[in-house]
Amino acid sequence: MKKTYYIFPVLILFLISCKQGKEVPNTNVEEPSVTAVVQAIDYEEEGLKYALTTQAVLGKNLMKAIQEKGTLAAVEFCNIKAYPLTDSMSVAFKANIKRVSDKPRNPENQAHSKELQYIETFKNVIASQQEPKPILEETDTEVTFYYPITTNSMCLQCHGTPNRELNNEAYKTIKALYPNDIAIGYGVNEVRGLWQVNFKKE
Repeated sequence: MKKTYYIFPVLILFLISCKQGKEVPNTNVEEPSVTAVVQAIDYEEEGLKYALTTQAVLGKNLMKAIQEKGTLAAVEFCNIKAYPLTDSMSVAFKANIKRVSDKPRNPENQAHSKELQYIETFKNVIASQQEPKPILEETDTEVTFYYPITTNSMCLQCHGTPNRELNNEAYKTIKALYPNDIAIGYGVNEVRGLWQVNFKKE
């Protein structure tokens, strides 16, 4: 009886590869190596959070003072409590938070040459009805963040035009507390100064 032998295709491939002395190419797809992804810290977002949170705290307390006792209370609030509140926010955020202006009420808030340039930049942005973007300065270890402080109608009660938005009694109190005050004459949505926030990189 005649015997029939079946040679499977795999065996044939094996024999051919051995005969030719070549390796069968590996057709398996290699899995991509897993690498750790480190998410970069958004320092612009971080600085904005510090500045706007501090602004919200000051604004909330200022509005409460005005509602309870009127504009004179707002003047007293800014004179007595604004600095301690800002300092407490600096401690909370582990940052140095302060306000500077080209037309300061308190001389300690006078902007310096570089800050004056930034104020002018933001004034042009606001005047052209564009959305202001923060300015960042970075070193290897820290970030300094700048963002405009803009006026609203509530601000004008202490920073508007005397005998118009700024009543005479409030203005007399301001001049008594700040003899060299020049932080008046503003309208709505004008740049009154800058938030300057300095903090360490993580």
